[in-house]
Amino acid sequence: MSAADELIVVADDPKYDPDRLRDVVDCRVRTADLSTPSALREHAADADAAVVNVGVPVTADVLADLNLRVLARGAVGLDGIDVRAAADHGVRVIRVPDYCLDEVADHAVGLLTSLARGIPAYADRAEAGAWDWEPPYPVSRLADCTVGVVSFGPIARRFAARIDPLVDRVVASDPYVDPGELRDRGVEPVSFEALCRRADHVSVHAPLTDETRGMVGADAFAALPSHAVVVNTGRGGVVDESALEAALDDGEVAAVGLDVLETEPAGEDHPLLGRDDVVVTPHVGWYSAEAKRDLNESLARDIRRAFRGEEPRGLVDPDADWL
Repeated sequence: MSAADELIVVADDPKYDPDRLRDVVDCRVRTADLSTPSALREHAADADAAVVNVGVPVTADVLADLNLRVLARGAVGLDGIDVRAAADHGVRVIRVPDYCLDEVADHAVGLLTSLARGIPAYADRAEAGAWDWEPPYPVSRLADCTVGVVSFGPIARRFAARIDPLVDRVVASDPYVDPGELRDRGVEPVSFEALCRRADHVSVHAPLTDETRGMVGADAFAALPSHAVVVNTGRGGVVDESALEAALDDGEVAAVGLDVLETEPAGEDHPLLGRDDVVVTPHVGWYSAEAKRDLNESLARDIRRAFRGEEPRGLVDPDADWL
C-alpha cells in the first residue's frame, strides 16, 4: 500500500488538525464522530489509523472489529485503551507523553492557590454586590502549609517546583519513583496515608489505573484538615466524587478544584457544579496555543513513523508496569 492510500480517521474535535496530519503523513485523512465504541466501529472500519479522545473506551472487542495498524490518543493518559489487546491484534498504540506539561502544572498551581485564598468565592460575592471579608470556608496562610502531591511524574515535578517557593513544605507519594529522586528535588517522600495525615492541601496528578481508581476517597478526606484544598488535574476517576461531595458537605475539606471528572462532559445536574467551595474547569489544563501545536506535530510525526515501520516516540509498551 502506498502512503497516499493509507487512511487516518480523526476524532471530530477542534484540538486536532487534520490538515497537519495530511501534510506530514501524506495520506488520506477524514474526521468523524469517534466518541463511542459503536461510532469507532462505524467510522473507522476502513482506517489504517485512528486518533481518539480521552474517555473513549477501546476494548479488545472493538479492536477485533477493526483493521487498524495504529491507534493514537491525543493525550498523556491511556485509560480505557486495552493496550495489551491492541498488541495482540498488531495495533501500535501511540500517546503524546511530553506535551502540555507546563500548562497542566500551571493550571494546578492556579487552582490550588486561588482556592486556598478563597478567590473564586470572594469574586462571586463581589459581583453579586457583597463587600465583606468573612471567608467562604476556612482560609489559612499558604506560606505555613504543607502541600501533598499524589504521583510524581513529569507534570507533578513541574507543579512541585512551582509551588515549593510559596509553601513551607512539599511531600509526595509515588511508589514507582525512587525516594532519592524526590529528595533531590526538595520533596519529602511519604506514603499516601502519611500524605493525607500531613498535608494541608493536595494536588492529584495520578493516571487512572486499577490501582489508583477511587484512591482519593472517604478515608483520605477524613484524614485531611478542614481547611484543605484538593485539586485534581490527573484523571477524574482517581477521586471518588461521591465521597468528595460528602466530605465538602461535612466540612472535612474546605474547597476543591477539578479539571477532570469521573464522567465528561459534566451535565448541568452534576452535584459538584454551582457550589461556592468547588471550581470545575472543562478539562482545559492542557491548553495553550503552543501545546495544541505540539500535540498535532507529535501525532503526525509518530503516525508517519509507524506507517514507515519505524518506532514512534510516543509508542506505548504493552508490558509497561504502570498499565
